[in-house]
Amino acid sequence: MSNSTFDFNAFIRESKEVLVNPKSYFSTMKTTGGIVEPLIKAVIYGAIAGVIIFLWGIIGLGAFSGFLGGAVGAMALVWYIIAAVIGLFVGAVILMVISSICKGSTDFEANVRVTAAVMVIMPVSALLGFLTGINLTLGMIIGLAVNIFALWLVYNGLIGALKAKPETAKVVVLILAALLVLFMLLGMGTRNRVMKQFDNTEVKEMLKDLETD
Repeated sequence: MSNSTFDFNAFIRESKEVLVNPKSYFSTMKTTGGIVEPLIKAVIYGAIAGVIIFLWGIIGLGAFSGFLGGAVGAMALVWYIIAAVIGLFVGAVILMVISSICKGSTDFEANVRVTAAVMVIMPVSALLGFLTGINLTLGMIIGLAVNIFALWLVYNGLIGALKAKPETAKVVVLILAALLVLFMLLGMGTRNRVMKQFDNTEVKEMLKDLETD
């Protein structure tokens, strides 16, 4: 693919390769050629993710359903595209810092291209988003699994495309994975405490109503 002509068939092929065989893909991917191509990739991934969230909201399988779900989904469609563009460049800067720590390439374009490739995870995450509407805990666990898989892609991007030291990259990725698990556990604990407090409040109100009657 080049900046003048975007090959959509190649885009689909490369997206599948990133998900199925990241080690091979990142070891042979182009790290030069301009940032238009990775920018288009990011926009497409964001748009696909936004459309999926919109559809989940319409059919009632998202965190919100019915009219509210459709409204949230419509906003998500726009938000995901904007977030994809912002995330591409912010993510590239973060990846460049990580790559520097791991003695890898600090070329901005190379890091942008790796970041764009990893963003294939956005549609995957959105596709599994309906699980949150079924069960919040299940959705959080699946979300964690998706994020850890994204870190696996980052690891392969670091050692394959950015030529970082595998040992250092592995340590950094494991630390990030541990932080993800910690944040999920803290989130679940906070949610359980809030739900328990909510239930207690409801019970107290019911008892008060009974005493009044």
